[in-house]
Amino acid sequence: MKTFISPIELTKTLLSIKSEKKTIGFVPTMGSLHEGHLELVKKAKQQNDVVIISVFVNPLQFGAGEDYNEYPRSIERDRSLAEQAGVDLFFEPTEDLMYPEKLNTSIVVESGTNVLCGKSRPGHFDGVATVVMKLFQIVQPDRSYFGLKDAQQVAVIKNMVKDFHMPVSIVACDIVREADGLALSSRNIRLSENERYQAPALYKALQYGAELLSKSCRSPEDISRMVYSHVSERIEAKIDYIDILSFPALSRSINEEDDIILAGAVHFKKARLIDNILVPAEIRQKRKLGI
Repeated sequence: MKTFISPIELTKTLLSIKSEKKTIGFVPTMGSLHEGHLELVKKAKQQNDVVIISVFVNPLQFGAGEDYNEYPRSIERDRSLAEQAGVDLFFEPTEDLMYPEKLNTSIVVESGTNVLCGKSRPGHFDGVATVVMKLFQIVQPDRSYFGLKDAQQVAVIKNMVKDFHMPVSIVACDIVREADGLALSSRNIRLSENERYQAPALYKALQYGAELLSKSCRSPEDISRMVYSHVSERIEAKIDYIDILSFPALSRSINEEDDIILAGAVHFKKARLIDNILVPAEIRQKRKLGI
C-alpha cells in the first residue's frame, strides 16, 4: 500500500493508473476506521482494479460547538487496517494541503438539507459537498462508496454528481451493525457503558416503525410520534429528530411509488448517533396487496 499526503502527487499517480485503463474505486472517510468502512473497501475491491481510501477530518462540516477537536483520530491504526483490507493507495492530506488558503468558491446545497441532520446542523452539508467535490477532483474515481448510515449524505452527494454531470458512480452500501443492532460509527467509542447499553433501542424503534410503514396501516405522522415515544421511553438522551421522508428526494410529500426513509438521531452526553431504515415502495405495495 502506498501512502500519500500531497494531493498533487496523488493525482499524478492516479492519472498514470488511469492511462493503463484501470478502474479506480474510492472510499472517502474521516478515519477512525471500523468494520463499516472495511465493508466499503471490500465492495470497492470487487468492482475496481485499484482502491484508494482517504482519511481527512473535514473542518468545513463541523459547526460551532460541535466535536471537531474531539473527533476520534487514529491514523496509524487506520493505515494498518486499510493495508490489511487490501487498499492500494492511502491518502491522508493535512488541512493546510486541502485548504491552503480561504476558499474563493464553495458548494451550497440548495435542497434536501432542511430536514434530518441538516435541520439542526446548518451549513453541514455545504461542507460535506465541498470537501467531496475537492476529493473527487483530486482522485477522479470511477466509483465512490458511501455507507447508508449517513443516508442524507448519500442523497446530497448523488444529487451533486447529477447536477454537475460528474463522471463518477456513487455506490451506496448497507449499514453494518453490531450484533445487538447498533449501527457502527466512529463516535460509538465515546458512549459510556450505560449509554452503550441503551443505544440499540434507537434501531429497535426504527424497526418497529418500519414494520408499521410496510403495512401502510398508519400515517407517517402517527408512526413518527409512535417511534419517538418508543425511543424516549428507552433512551436517556436528547432526541434530535424522528422523521419519515421520501428517498432520495427527502420530501414530506410521499407517493405510492416512492421509497421511504425512517430516520432518527439522538444526543448522548459525548456522542450523537444517527440511524435509519429504508422501506422500498415495492415492499409497501406487496404488503398492501397481501403478497
